[in-house]
Amino acid sequence: MPGLLKKTLFSLASLLSIASVVLLVVALATEKWVTGKILCKTGAELVNASDPELVKFVGDIYFGLFQGGKIRQCGLGSRRSKIYIFPNLVKKLNSGLHVMIILFLFTAIVFALISFGFCIYNARKIPYQSIKGPGGIYLWNFVAALFGVFGVVSFIAALKLHRLTERVANFRENVFQFIILEEHYDFSFWLCVASTATHGANFIVVAISGIHFPKVQTKKPEEPTVTAEDLLY
Repeated sequence: MPGLLKKTLFSLASLLSIASVVLLVVALATEKWVTGKILCKTGAELVNASDPELVKFVGDIYFGLFQGGKIRQCGLGSRRSKIYIFPNLVKKLNSGLHVMIILFLFTAIVFALISFGFCIYNARKIPYQSIKGPGGIYLWNFVAALFGVFGVVSFIAALKLHRLTERVANFRENVFQFIILEEHYDFSFWLCVASTATHGANFIVVAISGIHFPKVQTKKPEEPTVTAEDLLY
């Protein structure tokens, strides 16, 4: 059986692994990967709006990997609409890249769960094979972090190189054209980044578990020796 310190450290590592899974699941399920401001260019041009009046034509947009929403301001008041990435909008995006992002993140979840299982195993037993020990935990955390990084980098590429926000904002807009005034990553994206960071923390925890700390030995008090002369007294 592993010692108390190792049990504690591997239990902490298992919590970090399951935290990574939870962060990724929440990131996939929420709609705030990107938020931004959109200008209704067509509406502004129709009324020949000056700079102070352009505020009336600025709306909001937010979306995740599966759905989102936008608020259109085209001179007719605020109009809210829901955005669904699947099954139609994805065809107007770089569909291969978008699907790859989702697959990368789901793969990261799978390997984070494997890491969780290995951490629980090491907290309960001393493995007789190196792949089941800290070496295996290092491996699965590295693979999970790698796929998490692939997902994050691919999403950044889709946003910056393939004008993702612009394509989402103008989907099924036959009359009005929108231009992107600003866009920034929101909490769903940062949850994904945090999930990848937890695997780095796991590396540190597992490394500490391999350090052999010196045992504190308490010196036993010397027992008094009784001689024959002492008994005469």
